[in-house]
Amino acid sequence: MSEQHFERAQRVSPIELFFDLVFVFGLTQVTLVFSDNQTWHGVAHGLLILCVLWWAWSSYAWLTNLADPNRELVWGTMLVAMAAMFVAALAVPTAFGRHGVVFGVSFALVTAMQLALYALSVHGDHDALRAIGRLAPWPIGGAILIIAAGFVHGSAKPLLWVAAFLVGFIVPLFTGVEAFRVHPAHFVERHGLIVIIAIGESLVAIGFGARETALTGGAIVAAVLGFAVAASFWLAYFDFFTIRVERLLAARTGSARTALARDAFTCLHLPMVIGIVLFAFAMKTTVPHIDDRLSAVPAVALCCGPALYLLAYVGVRARVTGHVRSGRLLASIACVALVPVALVAPAIVALSLVTTVWIALHAYELLWWRDARTETRNPSEPTPTSPH
Repeated sequence: MSEQHFERAQRVSPIELFFDLVFVFGLTQVTLVFSDNQTWHGVAHGLLILCVLWWAWSSYAWLTNLADPNRELVWGTMLVAMAAMFVAALAVPTAFGRHGVVFGVSFALVTAMQLALYALSVHGDHDALRAIGRLAPWPIGGAILIIAAGFVHGSAKPLLWVAAFLVGFIVPLFTGVEAFRVHPAHFVERHGLIVIIAIGESLVAIGFGARETALTGGAIVAAVLGFAVAASFWLAYFDFFTIRVERLLAARTGSARTALARDAFTCLHLPMVIGIVLFAFAMKTTVPHIDDRLSAVPAVALCCGPALYLLAYVGVRARVTGHVRSGRLLASIACVALVPVALVAPAIVALSLVTTVWIALHAYELLWWRDARTETRNPSEPTPTSPH
């Protein structure tokens, strides 16, 4: 089978979707971390946990892009990793407390299974095996630091988490991915699915918020506005962004393709997911308190979650074209500018203004980018040179 045919044929497998369900349970748990500790320390802890969970998920996204997940040895090992990931997700709400060691040991097992599968997947490819050998000490070292964090207290604990993320995720990301191949269709679909699953988490959060109050007219309006923003997350990603980025990946080969996949997906999809989770937390707080002023943390999350999500697209555009000018940059700035309003106005007003920014952005893009959208959807047109 040729590589080109394999790239067209390989799709996301059921075992990968199952893994994503475990990951999204972790996202739900992170939302609880934010809700249970609505302080800046709570936000910092939640963000560190989310970054580590993304480290695990993205590592397996690269792995299953390389390996055949339908092989019994592969999916069997992935099931072991998923069980460990599930235990880690159970420990998320107290990962900075009494269950820090449980989280760390479970995460270390996830990492060990991932490295073992990498080695099994490239069996006989000596160059790839050497690359994995050079890569392995970094994620192992990061996992050990997270275990160590479970035994310490005070300011040393978050510092160890930061060090673990830098050592286990950032360093290998920029020193050890050149040896891997990227199959564009699979890689793009894989990340698109995790985005839509994360968006689903924001809808779940709206539902949890509605359970804390009577389903009055105001609560219904707030829920619909929240749904509109969630739909905007979806439209911003799936309208034609994914089509363009997949073509950009397919047009590159070797290390250029790998570097673009690393930057546009592994790196810049993290702020997308963070933005969605922050908005989900904000909606869980907003819906039952529509007539009240939001405290600082949910107010900032309500406005800056969507802003961070939009800035990720600006980052992708800058990565590909070297330019940052776009309507999404202006929309992200507008969302941030709403923070002072969200601190003093009723929650329903702040949410309405955030939704208005999204509607204005979509109106602009549907009109201004009409020809580009038509061109992108037409397979006979030339490959575009930049994403949305």
